[in-house]
Amino acid sequence: MVEQSKLPPHDVEAEEALLGSLLIDPDAILKVVSFLKAEDFFDELNASVYGACANLYRRSEAINQITVAHELMRLGLLEHSGGASNLNRLIGSVPTSLHAEFYGRIVERMSLMRKLIVAGRRIAAIGYEAGSDTDESLSQAEEALFKVRSRDSTRDFVSIRDVLDGYFNDAGRVVDEASEGLASLKTSFPGLDGLLGGLQRSDLIILAARPSIGKTTLALDIARRAAVEQKACVALFSLEMSAESVVQRMLSAESDVDFWQVRIGKFFEREERKIMDAAGVLSDASIYIDDTPQVGTMSVRSKAKRLDFERRLDLVIVDYLQLIEGEGRRETRVQELSQITRSLKLLARELNVPVIAVSQLSRAVEWRASHVPQLADLRESGTIEQDADIVLFIYREDKYVSEEEWNRLHDIMGEPYPRGIADVIVAKHRNGPLGQVKMQFVDRVVRFDQLGQGATSSSMI
Repeated sequence: MVEQSKLPPHDVEAEEALLGSLLIDPDAILKVVSFLKAEDFFDELNASVYGACANLYRRSEAINQITVAHELMRLGLLEHSGGASNLNRLIGSVPTSLHAEFYGRIVERMSLMRKLIVAGRRIAAIGYEAGSDTDESLSQAEEALFKVRSRDSTRDFVSIRDVLDGYFNDAGRVVDEASEGLASLKTSFPGLDGLLGGLQRSDLIILAARPSIGKTTLALDIARRAAVEQKACVALFSLEMSAESVVQRMLSAESDVDFWQVRIGKFFEREERKIMDAAGVLSDASIYIDDTPQVGTMSVRSKAKRLDFERRLDLVIVDYLQLIEGEGRRETRVQELSQITRSLKLLARELNVPVIAVSQLSRAVEWRASHVPQLADLRESGTIEQDADIVLFIYREDKYVSEEEWNRLHDIMGEPYPRGIADVIVAKHRNGPLGQVKMQFVDRVVRFDQLGQGATSSSMI
């Protein structure tokens, strides 16, 4: 009796009631197959029977006593699972399949508790190891818990048929945003969305420019618009600016009140109403800001995963890449930055969200006759270009050519000076076309607006 009390949490009766439901109602598996796996069963015999049912379901074959017995025989598990007599007993254990999902949830919960016990032992072992790097130890402990909460933390080979089934099931489907997150996240700049097809999940997007060109502003615009217009949940790691500065910029952009007035807190009654309205809009937005000035990749990953479990993230933004600290010792800064970009790409895949990393460009841009950025200008590039799915550059001619010089060179053609006109260049697009979009930088409210001509694109790479 003492030994029985030490057994891990389980409910064999619920397992058998679920299996009985599957054997008397072939459609009952539809209620549980999305969240329940054979390894969730405590009893090995029951796990074998459920595995056979799941195999039949994947092959679109009928599930009943005869087909399950044949599948178990094919796998050489019929005798191991108690034979045909055990299947008869399971059928008799439940009068109806009405509560199949309820039984399945019990099995899932017991499985989760057993995994929690294993994670607890792992965390205790980490503590006993007493490593010198406390951040590393805490990260390992958090990872042990994350794996319990994330049932898909480990992945295996899948057939192309399963992937295609998932694609066609999702295509054109109306997504329940409250439970599943946004299927496709937009930048809310139509021309840029036309080139990119929106921000795709699991993509690492590098947004790069020279200082004072507007890369942080564009990143904040995308975050604000996604959260306000699409109700997206955004995690923003601001390594350069404080959370207060970030909010002031967003408040100015949303209210259309001069940034300087917002910053010093002096404005007229009309501006005050606009600011209060904008503050109400932003207060309802799911934007979470971490302004830790010195943060490592492990901390970024840990914090983002924690927020994803709590709030279901749709977008992660890091401003900016060169300020992140790498983990462990690297011989060169290039090697360290390579490790950082790989970590961010891994984060995008783990959370299945787009990750935008703002990046500096090298001074080589200044030294060329043409100041238009190139991929080789990515500062301390390493594997930035290799790891990125998309590379965006911002180029503003008014930062390199004065109005007087412009008028002298374009006097005959009469072209207006491109004050605040920015070219957002798609320099790399792993799964789509290259091109560029004209935007207007509105200096007084620190915001980008798209110009009317839309995007120009080139062939796919």
